[in-house]
Amino acid sequence: MNTDSDTELVWSDALLLGYEPMDEVHEEFVDVVNRLLSCPDDEVLKYLDEFFVHAEQHFGLEDRWMTETEFPPRDCHMAEHAAVLKSAHEVREYVAAGNTEVARSFAAELARWFPGHADYLDSALAQWMFKRQHGGKPLVFRRNIATA
Repeated sequence: MNTDSDTELVWSDALLLGYEPMDEVHEEFVDVVNRLLSCPDDEVLKYLDEFFVHAEQHFGLEDRWMTETEFPPRDCHMAEHAAVLKSAHEVREYVAAGNTEVARSFAAELARWFPGHADYLDSALAQWMFKRQHGGKPLVFRRNIATA
C-alpha cells in the first residue's frame, strides 16, 4: 500500500473552476486517483479499472462539451485526454501481468498532472461553458488558500 502523502491529490477550493458540472466531475477524479494511490496491492486492478471508467466518462463529457460548443482550442485539450486514456490502457496491461507498482507510478503522475491540466486547459473550458450559459465569467470563491 502506498501512503506517500507527497503524491496524494487533495480536493480543495484551489481546484474549483466555477462551472459546477466540471467541478463535480473533478472532485470525483481526485477521489478515484486517491483510491488508486492508497489501495492494497491485491485491489490495484479493481481501482485502475475504476479510474478507467471514470476517465472515459469524465473526458468524454468534456470532449462532448468542446465539440458541441465549438470550443476553439479543443484539439489540444482532447489530445491530452486521449493520451491519458492510452497510458491507462498500457498500464492496465502491465498490472494484468502482475506489475502493480506501475499503476502506483501512473496514479502519482496523475496527481502531479491534474492540477496543471485543470488550471490551464479546463479553466478555459469552464469559462467558455459558463459564458455560453450565463453570459459572463464564473465567480469562484476560494476559502483558506495560502498566499505567498
